[in-house]
Amino acid sequence: MTYMPNRRSFLVAGGLTALASTRAFGANERLRIGVIGAGTRMRSLLNSAESTGVPFEIVSVSDVYGPRREQVKTRASAVGATTCMDFREVVDDKTIDAVMIATPDHWHVRVATAALAAGKDVYLEKPVTHTPDEAAVLLKAVRSGKQILQCGMQQRSWSHFRNAVDLIQGGSLGRVTQVRTYWWQNYNLSWVPKPVDAAQLDWKQWLGGAADEPFSLEKYSHWRWYWSFGGGAMTDLFAHWIDVVHWAMKADQPSMAMVLGDRYMFTEWDCPDTIQAAFRYPGFDVVYEGMMSSSIDDGGLEFRGTEGTLKLTRSGMTVWREGLKAEKNPVLTETSFEDGTNTHMRNFFDCVKTRKEPNAPVEAGIAAANAGHIGNLAYHRGGQTVWPVKGKG
Repeated sequence: MTYMPNRRSFLVAGGLTALASTRAFGANERLRIGVIGAGTRMRSLLNSAESTGVPFEIVSVSDVYGPRREQVKTRASAVGATTCMDFREVVDDKTIDAVMIATPDHWHVRVATAALAAGKDVYLEKPVTHTPDEAAVLLKAVRSGKQILQCGMQQRSWSHFRNAVDLIQGGSLGRVTQVRTYWWQNYNLSWVPKPVDAAQLDWKQWLGGAADEPFSLEKYSHWRWYWSFGGGAMTDLFAHWIDVVHWAMKADQPSMAMVLGDRYMFTEWDCPDTIQAAFRYPGFDVVYEGMMSSSIDDGGLEFRGTEGTLKLTRSGMTVWREGLKAEKNPVLTETSFEDGTNTHMRNFFDCVKTRKEPNAPVEAGIAAANAGHIGNLAYHRGGQTVWPVKGKG
């Protein structure tokens, strides 16, 4: 059965007007943080937050699974933190300055818009939307007020990614007409989900606006690969890379997408585990390839221009010049010296205090998510689609 995105009743939350932050922070004053979604990704975000050296304390932790709430409380930054199952208790706490959201995708817009409406600044993991319809809701929630929303597109704060974008925009590669992106991971190496104590999990709350169904450890653990909760590789892995492409190439909406994918290894999933995709942008094309049962080469991008090629990963970047002998190439190499999530979190904290625009504003997050949604739409439509779809924006 083909999945097509449905509107969710909670989209009315986008009509709420966000409250402007009225609190002024001193240089050494602690930020008061609320945590919503306390799984593996949140633990990484908190590690990065603690690495910044910015004074903060975790005031409240919300997650539908009790042990995850308690795990966050073991952190030094969470001494005295309260815990709750319902995220609204965090949002309603008037003493909290900002929230970090790392829930499954189908909760992102609902939680973020509620937090913004309550006057909270927000760090929202990617993809920022679960369906294309949610884009306008989230955009209105952010831009109708004065709250800060940082999207979890950490490459935008990663030093060598920023340098790579400067090189591309400065014309160092000549005219770029093709960008290759790729990401290979191997779920066979960590296939068996960790058991959970169902008695300490509120499965109904976890499902949220999704259709009711019995508890599934597989879906709880690998929710990104089921349409009701995530969007597979297109909105998870590809979303990071296409954001870099949008940023570097100053174009953020494809006019056409073609996708070839299938579930060769993980037949229980909804989303394809092996995928190749191509997107047409004004004056250039973007290709993506990846699979979930082979991890050699990991992930990266290649910007191919008439005068040079730039290869970019999270470990660093390398530039090759056209026409040079092999022994003279590469002409430039840079290695990453710090995880970009650390600097991205530092930027978020700085923006909370200064009220400046963050490095990854809502528009960037929406554009990256939309590219993934368009890819998934092509997959559902037999391999190809144009955008905008007739009658839609």
